[in-house]
Amino acid sequence: MKSSEDLRGKLRSIDHRGYPAYKELKGQYDFGSFVLSIDHVQGDPFASPSRLSVLVGGKKAGFPAEYYDTYPKRITLQDHLTRLFAAQLFSGSKQAKGSGKSGLLSASRCGQEVLERTACRVQNRDGSVTLRFEAGFPARGRTIDAGELEKMLFDILPGCVHASLYYQKINKSRLKAAIELCEDQQFIRSQLPALGLCAFVANGSVLPRQSGVSDRPMQDAVAFQSPASLEVTLELPNKGAVTGMGIPKGITLFVGGGYHGKSTVLQALQYGVYNHIGGDGRELVITDESAWKLRSEDGRSVTGVDISPFIRQLPGRRDTRHFSTEDASGSTSQAANLMESMESGSTLLLIDEDTSATNFMIRDKLMQQVVAPEEEPIIPFIERVRSLYEDFGISSVIVAGSSGSYFHVADTVIQMKEYVPYDITKRAKEAAAAFPVFSSKQDKFPAYSANRCPRANAAVKRDDRLKLKAMGTHELLLGRDAVELRYLEQLRDGEQTMALAYLLKYLQLSAMDGKKNMAALADELEALLEQKGLEGLFEHGDVRSSLARPRRQEILACVNRYRQLLV
Repeated sequence: MKSSEDLRGKLRSIDHRGYPAYKELKGQYDFGSFVLSIDHVQGDPFASPSRLSVLVGGKKAGFPAEYYDTYPKRITLQDHLTRLFAAQLFSGSKQAKGSGKSGLLSASRCGQEVLERTACRVQNRDGSVTLRFEAGFPARGRTIDAGELEKMLFDILPGCVHASLYYQKINKSRLKAAIELCEDQQFIRSQLPALGLCAFVANGSVLPRQSGVSDRPMQDAVAFQSPASLEVTLELPNKGAVTGMGIPKGITLFVGGGYHGKSTVLQALQYGVYNHIGGDGRELVITDESAWKLRSEDGRSVTGVDISPFIRQLPGRRDTRHFSTEDASGSTSQAANLMESMESGSTLLLIDEDTSATNFMIRDKLMQQVVAPEEEPIIPFIERVRSLYEDFGISSVIVAGSSGSYFHVADTVIQMKEYVPYDITKRAKEAAAAFPVFSSKQDKFPAYSANRCPRANAAVKRDDRLKLKAMGTHELLLGRDAVELRYLEQLRDGEQTMALAYLLKYLQLSAMDGKKNMAALADELEALLEQKGLEGLFEHGDVRSSLARPRRQEILACVNRYRQLLV
């Protein structure tokens, strides 16, 4: 390994040369208190920034072993350090001058969720810290400005490292609070099954957000307060006794007038699959981590999915046991989404009538009389929701504001009034008894196939250097093929989208053999990620600094929306 002085000397020797000479800097350099690695050098000042990383040994970093001895705590520590380091880089960025991206220093910008990221890696064996970031190597035009890069690497960077990656230098109480919050969140999550719950919302939680473009908590919002009948008290390891609303397994219905908070609660639940940072307001909103937000998705592609439990007898004798389309309707897309969620292992469905296909959710008595059942290919969700729970243990939380049909099948009915929940189960059941059941069938869930075995696309096999690109959380590109993700509402970060692109490419090149079904592919990926993290996707190259781990559900959802999928 070379020394920092070797790097300084190399910098001075290439000063004023053409920009490609920067590539001679690739390698590792010992700065004494940390090791700097220059992993990838940008091609010119206007290209994507260079990728660098710093490594601080476990003894020098000095973080207590109990802060990274479990996976959730390690991810929390990594998240905390990433936020600290990014803040330090931001304050030092652009102190260097030049053309293009000259002087840029940046690391992952974390949102309200705590996610596993390639930006930071704490080794559980010794506590060493690797922090990956990006830097725009300075230039005048396309000529190297080594003096400015020397300022970045020798003046700015060491200060950022020392202020954020050493236990003795950071605010210890804030880190301790983050770790303790993680322990409390994981405790609640671990208790849900034993308590017969699919979600928990602590009293005092702030669920509304500032705006549609801000994920921060709303100022002066109504704090959440559970109905007495649904209150559950948990003794948390650090915070102590916490009381809140336990949403029982089964079928739960949220009702109420418009703008009274139904969808706000549902949104908090759909993001409750992740841990949140302190101060978010939803820190103690904890949901079954396999929860899936089910909705219609007009226009999505569907490949080989058995939707026969919900769609049958299509015109033209189309086979719904192995259904494929390039342009799904609202009802067929929602049926496919549900069956795919079962493939992924989800045990909780979150449904908002606003984003559902009406004919998938309900078919009233009058319509049944006018259009005979044998002439309607759709079996509405209301006829399957009970058997989903009783036969498969899949619970449903449904937001409804216009149809009372689900009162007949719901186990729990909660009315939202000015953001305050009320348990109205008894009253709703009494009212429903006076009305006919719109859809009375409650058949056992029919047999279906979940044994789709994808095979790799030959075009991808031929070109393993396909360009990958992510457009926020809405879309990714695998070569020239776009994968629409805008309706995967539980994706929270563009870095998750980028990770999905790499995961999809990995599956195409290394896993899809036409013999493994979707569940087996997901198991294989999860085993890789558990053992090696997202870094396991880069065995033969430098690790991308800006990837965040998606859930099993989003991985398979991405695969299912790939229009070149072959099964």
